[in-house]
Amino acid sequence: MVRDNDNGNFERRHRCGLCCLGPLTFHSQAVGDQVCLSHGHRLAERKESTFKNGLVFSSRPVKIQERIRLRVQKDLCNWHGALRLGFTNIPPSDKSLPLPTMAIPNLTDTHGHWAAPVLESYCRAGSELEFWVSNGGNIYVANESFGERKIFTGVDLRHPLWAMVDIYGQTCSVLLLGSEKRGLLQTRRSCPAPDDLPAPNVDNHYSLIPDGYSDDSMYCLDMDPADEDSVTNCVVCMGREARITLPCGHRCLCNNCISRVILEFGSCPLCRHEITAP
Repeated sequence: MVRDNDNGNFERRHRCGLCCLGPLTFHSQAVGDQVCLSHGHRLAERKESTFKNGLVFSSRPVKIQERIRLRVQKDLCNWHGALRLGFTNIPPSDKSLPLPTMAIPNLTDTHGHWAAPVLESYCRAGSELEFWVSNGGNIYVANESFGERKIFTGVDLRHPLWAMVDIYGQTCSVLLLGSEKRGLLQTRRSCPAPDDLPAPNVDNHYSLIPDGYSDDSMYCLDMDPADEDSVTNCVVCMGREARITLPCGHRCLCNNCISRVILEFGSCPLCRHEITAP
């Protein structure tokens, strides 16, 4: 059953028990000019050609101590700064479009908005973090690698709060993983569970470890194409003779590794030419 709430958003009633916090996605209407939403409004991607215009909001008000969980899907090195996180008590549906270009200072200088920058080290591609507002009106952010950190104080708790995410600077894509509120006896979570995306590959030098080989046989696929004439062993496992000639002309893979390279990468390890078959 679907009902229209007071803020103009559609919410689906559900029967998940007392442990359910309700559905949580990014708001479908209040979205920055350079942001595209996909995967059920859980993946927010900002265009790489700019560092701003990346504002998104939660689809519903969040509770005090409800931890919103994000994964950084992609980052860039050609900008400074990273995610800005915070809360607002102005319903996203009430905001005029187009949205301001940045949360800080465009929104934080106006009534009802609180946000702070997050350290770049928290926001590398593949990093998962969570943020929340405490009973004392403080905003916290936590990362598994770096721990918990208070980034803002003084949030007004007298009115409902929506989570606010500015996909800023180096951060250009985030996946909303849901939320949870931890109690003494139980942990309540948002519903439904998001359709997850694979964790991004954060290493620019891709490598494969074929079956039967130790870590010592791992080899970087970012080889110089000038070395192609000297290739006699498979560039992946470095243990078998390269017998497969790819459509681009490079003979650089063994019979065992070719299928995995096609499946996982789909391109020649030397020149990146697309391949679909040996």
